[in-house]
Amino acid sequence: MAKIERALISLTDKSGAVEFARGLAALGVELVSTGGTAKLLRDAGLGVKDVSEVTGFPEMLDGRVKTIHPRVAAGILAVRGKAEHMAALETHGLPRFDMVVVNLYAFEKVAAEPGATLERLIENIDIGGPTMIRAAAKNYQDVAVVVSPADYPALLAELQANGGSLGRETHWRLARAAFALTAAYDSAITERLAMVDAPTETLPQTLNVRVPRTMSLRYGENPHQAAALYARGEEGIANARQLQGKDLSYNNLVDLDAAWQLIQEFADPASAIIKHTNPCGCAEQPTLAESYRKAFEADPVSAFGGVLAFNRSVDAETAAEIAKTFIEAIAAPGYSTEALAVLSAKKNLRLLEVKGGASQEPVVKSIGGGMLVQTADLKPLDRAACKAPTDRQPTEAEWRALAFGWKVVKHVKSNAIVYAREGQLIASGAGQMSRVDSVRFGAAKAVLPLQGAVVASDAFFPFPDGVEQAAQHGITAVIQPGGSVKDADVVAAANRLGLAMVLTGVRHFRH
Repeated sequence: MAKIERALISLTDKSGAVEFARGLAALGVELVSTGGTAKLLRDAGLGVKDVSEVTGFPEMLDGRVKTIHPRVAAGILAVRGKAEHMAALETHGLPRFDMVVVNLYAFEKVAAEPGATLERLIENIDIGGPTMIRAAAKNYQDVAVVVSPADYPALLAELQANGGSLGRETHWRLARAAFALTAAYDSAITERLAMVDAPTETLPQTLNVRVPRTMSLRYGENPHQAAALYARGEEGIANARQLQGKDLSYNNLVDLDAAWQLIQEFADPASAIIKHTNPCGCAEQPTLAESYRKAFEADPVSAFGGVLAFNRSVDAETAAEIAKTFIEAIAAPGYSTEALAVLSAKKNLRLLEVKGGASQEPVVKSIGGGMLVQTADLKPLDRAACKAPTDRQPTEAEWRALAFGWKVVKHVKSNAIVYAREGQLIASGAGQMSRVDSVRFGAAKAVLPLQGAVVASDAFFPFPDGVEQAAQHGITAVIQPGGSVKDADVVAAANRLGLAMVLTGVRHFRH
């Protein structure tokens, strides 16, 4: 156990600082501090020694130089078990520091400001803070380095229970957190400064992925694969609050995220049912319960054991519909008390309360030897930019059905085909090796009549055969990006079959 006798406190985020310092002082710890932190503690009635009293130099250069001094660094870095280190401190009359309580200038907050100048960015790069943190963490066995206010209560409790000492495991845990903080801080600086010379670049020159592990999973996609969840921030499936049910699996999380991203496409009450990342049901209706009924009826067989997402809080009527079949997990922004009472009878059903909307995060995928990164596919349908080259133009009812189908097909694995009506997915053909096979597969899967439906395709039809195949099932209109060398032949086929066709000029591949 290492006894804490002297603490150096220098903070940008001063939340909880007074209470923590008061607890240290009550244990007989001498407090040494800097600038605004020293004033805060002194105003709270605590006895504080200014760091300038230790160094023999005033704080200078607009506060840039406060703690960068041998009389500070030596007292942090000296290894207590090395006689020559202790002799050097004695010879030069240098104090030891047993605890360093430091956090850093809020560089990331400044970096996120629109129009932040290079001068402002540079001025908000902390120098002394990371130096003290890394020094203390390097000498972790003798110095406790505290970088998060969240640690204050537990540390005080341990100190009070052990006569002012902290255990070696606590020292080691704090050091790991300190090194993680300085690494993340340096990464944030590197990424933001790279944008100064390349302000129009969307993706960074160097990809720094530092996300803390928040959950170990039983296994990955298969039992022989290890897996874990890493998360940051407060939004999205990765940060959802689980209200009930079994532990989440890797596959649950993948499917839940697919469902959550799909449901963000809709403004009116909507439901999505996902099976193996593909929508097997989706509907947007005046009420949430009606949207779920419409989503479920499109493919009840595939819905069994699926995951659900809703863009409204789940109410009692919707919960009663859900309870009629086996569902693995649900993501929603909330649940009424009555809905929770209904769903609690399904003990294994995982209920997630999720914050936030569609993910703005870049999409990262590992490949052998590296990673692929792309921006999220958030482009909405722009009706004004669309072209309708067929003799027959879509009716307003067809436009509404086409717009709905276009939102859904973006979330179906390519080659993707969606059969839809206004506000309801009828069937989808996903992941086939040819587009015409996706058309056939979607029709073969259909439970509801296809007569009068529309078709959405995530990419262009390379030949007329896909449109001709869909027309055999009574569809009336098609939406697709266009751009094939055979576009004229495809449009001619649509004219021959009496179909309306819309070309969006936008592709939505999802591999």
